[in-house]
Amino acid sequence: MTQWQSAWIDDELRIFQDSVRKIFEREFVPQEEKWRKQRHPDREVWPKLGELGLLCASIPSEYGGGGGTFAHEAVICMEQARAQVSSFSISVHSGIVSHYILNYGTEEQRKKWLPQLASGQRVAAIAMSEPGAGSDLQAVRTTALRDGDEYVINGSKTFITNGYHAELICVVAKTDTQAKGSRGISLVMVETEKVSGFRRGRILEKIGQKGQDTAELFFDDVRVPAENVLGSAEGKGFVQLMEQLPRERMFIAVGAVATMQKAIDETTAYVKDRKVFGQRLMDMQNTRFKLAECQTQATVARCFVDDCVYKVIRGELDVPTAAMAKWWTTQLNCQIIDECLQLHGGYGYMEEYPISRMYTDARVGKIYGGANEIMKEIIARSMDQ
Repeated sequence: MTQWQSAWIDDELRIFQDSVRKIFEREFVPQEEKWRKQRHPDREVWPKLGELGLLCASIPSEYGGGGGTFAHEAVICMEQARAQVSSFSISVHSGIVSHYILNYGTEEQRKKWLPQLASGQRVAAIAMSEPGAGSDLQAVRTTALRDGDEYVINGSKTFITNGYHAELICVVAKTDTQAKGSRGISLVMVETEKVSGFRRGRILEKIGQKGQDTAELFFDDVRVPAENVLGSAEGKGFVQLMEQLPRERMFIAVGAVATMQKAIDETTAYVKDRKVFGQRLMDMQNTRFKLAECQTQATVARCFVDDCVYKVIRGELDVPTAAMAKWWTTQLNCQIIDECLQLHGGYGYMEEYPISRMYTDARVGKIYGGANEIMKEIIARSMDQ
């Protein structure tokens, strides 16, 4: 079968994709098992990523970035998913936090932080979720209250990707506790080595993505300069989040599509080799029909996501469509991987087989970036206007 080629991947991007694929296979795949066992990647991976040009690929070169577009970030996301390297999140670091700084930061903030992120000198994280506030960002209780020339941050965050290593954290906090709902929320940047009262909790033990340093963060009277509020004024955080979340959800969708195709490819190779009752598993009609169904679904998903990528590149992707892409691809990814695991039989339940790790790693896709139930609510609201 001819491999699907996304129309948005031109010759230049195809060369870039080939290079990125080789980098992941050579530099990071051999270390993934070690990172999964220690439950976090080595800190040295980040400057290595910067050196190899995999950080801030779509940030302008004047700020140390690669000067590319969302397409370059999407290629990196695809190849990381294809390689099954889940122990660090380039998408959070480069595709999300760096773009909050680029789009909403002052020129001084851009010049200060973006080169550090592009080089891997600093690791970035965004601290949204709290013990009592996950998908409902309006319910955040962390506060950042003005005190002279500083903001004083108090609160806790959980499920923070890159949390163990992060040195530049974009904290979602209430800067006006009297404001109702989404009003009064700001994004405050915390440079961890420059403050006291900040501490990291345990690296959370998860059923999947075991090498990812997902952590709890605590802020106890953490003081940061007033100029660390992202942008020129407080109270704009919720709007900033809503404008950027569609982009974040597209990274999740791109990764889901790449993963479901990887699962199909792994399973196709397995059933061609595995013999049952004296014949190849691939020769059994049920196997062939199941794989045909999975490949059809994955191809349809890829077509939809490709169209969404085009829209992101042109600045046309709307919130409901991004929500559709996020919930549907992550749901489908889990379904396809489940079918593929079943075709592996008992071996699919063994951790030494890639399909078993895909099965557990993929499940969180239906939760992070906004739970899929929230995605459906966003879509329904757009239909009710």
